Amino acid sequence: MGHSSFLLQMAGLNILLDPVWSARASPVQFVGPKRWVRPGVAFDDLPPIDIVAVSHDHYDHLDAGTVRRLAGRFPAAQWLAPLGVKAFLRARGARDVVERDWWEATSFAGVEATCVPAQHFSGRTLGRRNHTLWCGWTFCGAHHRVFFAGDTALHPEFGSVAERLGPFDLAILPIGAYEPRWFMGAVHMNPEDCIKAVAQMRPAQNGQRMIVTAGHWGTFKLTDEPMDEPPLRMKQDWVAAGNAVEDLWILKHGETRTFDR
Repeated sequence: MGHSSFLLQMAGLNILLDPVWSARASPVQFVGPKRWVRPGVAFDDLPPIDIVAVSHDHYDHLDAGTVRRLAGRFPAAQWLAPLGVKAFLRARGARDVVERDWWEATSFAGVEATCVPAQHFSGRTLGRRNHTLWCGWTFCGAHHRVFFAGDTALHPEFGSVAERLGPFDLAILPIGAYEPRWFMGAVHMNPEDCIKAVAQMRPAQNGQRMIVTAGHWGTFKLTDEPMDEPPLRMKQDWVAAGNAVEDLWILKHGETRTFDR
């Protein structure tokens, strides 16, 4: 859909990840980082949503206007959030909200969702820095396993996530908003870090193919690198590291792909 927003369809469910449909990633819609491209699917064209998973409370991942619209249109959806975010969602209309700490799980219609570690931070105002948790999510159904890393820097738990909850068919990993490195390196992965994270996960795959889908790029201008640099670097570094070209998906906005094991 753009940035870290994805629609995942698995086990008969429609799962939205970090949905943002507003024009700006900002507390107000007249100033702040503005979309360079429209959402990949118009809001009114969304299918019935069963689950909405939120990684943390930053404006480019948790948008108040989008929460209200989703809660109004899909009142029966289950919302998944890290610790401390439930109150924000409930105040904007979300009814069924499940909060989880790292490594805690919940199940919905045959899919087990687990909150997993990330290296980031939280807070929508300076006075609320790190009062809520940040995370990734894994989704394990009868036939497929998916890892959504959310917003994160490179950290040593990628291997543990794969060992405990994999092997994965698909990993959605962030690759953008990384310059300057002295400032962003502690909270955001660049393409090289993303490939290192994949290398941590490889042993637990036991030879099973894992598609890597790149997120967190090409929608909001948040940092210093050119908007089109992350996917170009990712493609080059992916191949240079000896990975198969067909195992990296750099999706166009609005593009749909089907995983067939």
